[in-house]
Amino acid sequence: MPQLRKDPVLGRWVIISTERGKRPTDFAHAPEEKKGGFCPFDYGNEDKTPPEVMAYRENGSSPDSPGWQVRVVPNKFPALAIEGEVDRAGEGMYDKMNGIGAHEVIIETPDHDVSFADLPLPHIALVIKAAQQRMIDLQGDTRFRYIQLFRNRGQAAGASLEHPHSQLIALPILPKRLTEELGGSKKYYGYKERCVFCDIIAQETWTRTRVVCENEQFLTIVPFAARFPFETWILPKKHFSSFEVMGDDMRLAFAQILKESLTRINIALDDAPYNFILHTSPTGERDLKYYHWHMEIMPKLTKVAGFEWGSGFYINPTPPEEAAKYLRDVEIPREETCA
Repeated sequence: MPQLRKDPVLGRWVIISTERGKRPTDFAHAPEEKKGGFCPFDYGNEDKTPPEVMAYRENGSSPDSPGWQVRVVPNKFPALAIEGEVDRAGEGMYDKMNGIGAHEVIIETPDHDVSFADLPLPHIALVIKAAQQRMIDLQGDTRFRYIQLFRNRGQAAGASLEHPHSQLIALPILPKRLTEELGGSKKYYGYKERCVFCDIIAQETWTRTRVVCENEQFLTIVPFAARFPFETWILPKKHFSSFEVMGDDMRLAFAQILKESLTRINIALDDAPYNFILHTSPTGERDLKYYHWHMEIMPKLTKVAGFEWGSGFYINPTPPEEAAKYLRDVEIPREETCA
């Protein structure tokens, strides 16, 4: 019989369609067609992007030239503009403000054809460090209240370029989803005097049925009320509310579990498109007792349709316990595992 499951953070209900029980092979997705041709992110095309705002380079090479490992550049077609003031205003009953923000692209590797999950572990850690460094720098701008890190892999997930890259958008307001998470987490903490995410970690570590993989510092799970088939969350085992505070050891552990989690998803789902999205605390609020940073990975296997849009419910045709087992049982090279 189908189940209704309630997300303990947001209070959102999800329908787990247990009778459908879709396996990885039941989700057909069109293979990605290589576009070929010119790519502005490719090695040697540094002058085809806006000037870099930072880069990790070898041998003292000059900015906007070859010799880089990771580059960060402004998005050529930004969602928000960096120049100007917010200027909140009203138009009758409606609120508006200028579209002020920052939109940057993290070009993760000079190699156009490599998968992010196949990058060497130290290189993934370098990409994470670049994201942290840019987030810290952008937080110095008092106009910005939140920095959103995300990655679109594949055309169905919204990627317009094949070259491995992720993006940062600095926002002058808090996103609705974050506001809901902060509110739900604060309410839980006010009632139980514990972080809801810390309780999720304790529960999942005890039951083990939705654990995908783990190392000493991080845990990957399929959440109890997963909205989408094979949705996974990566959470630090210790309580941290801000992503950017990670030091070298923790960053390497995060790179390790992110690499393994994505490798398991890629193998189980035949390189399906996905999004990963970082959830972290607002700018200037690094020590929230009630909030816990985490990363959500969402393979693009199903479509949101009329019922979901109309009701706010999601229908997940793969029970989280089954999804976690499939991902756990994927055979990957020993050097790719956190064990």
